[in-house]
Amino acid sequence: MKDIYVCVGSACHLKGSYDVIEAIRNWIDENDLKPDLTVKASFCLGQCTSAVSIKIDDQIYSVLAKDIPDLLSKTICWS
Repeated sequence: MKDIYVCVGSACHLKGSYDVIEAIRNWIDENDLKPDLTVKASFCLGQCTSAVSIKIDDQIYSVLAKDIPDLLSKTICWS
């Protein structure tokens, strides 16, 4: 099981963190990875001036919802 953390702090919330969460959930469903991946809310990941921050393994990415399919296809080794 791999966890994907999405910042839901004030800055990321205003930049669309809940849209990012929904995009991640959709990608997980579309790729039948529900047993392998979990989306978890997190507070500040330290990238407040960028887009929404997400953490996969030890790497932090700044993303918009539209970036999710491409990013996860490249970073999740099971896809």
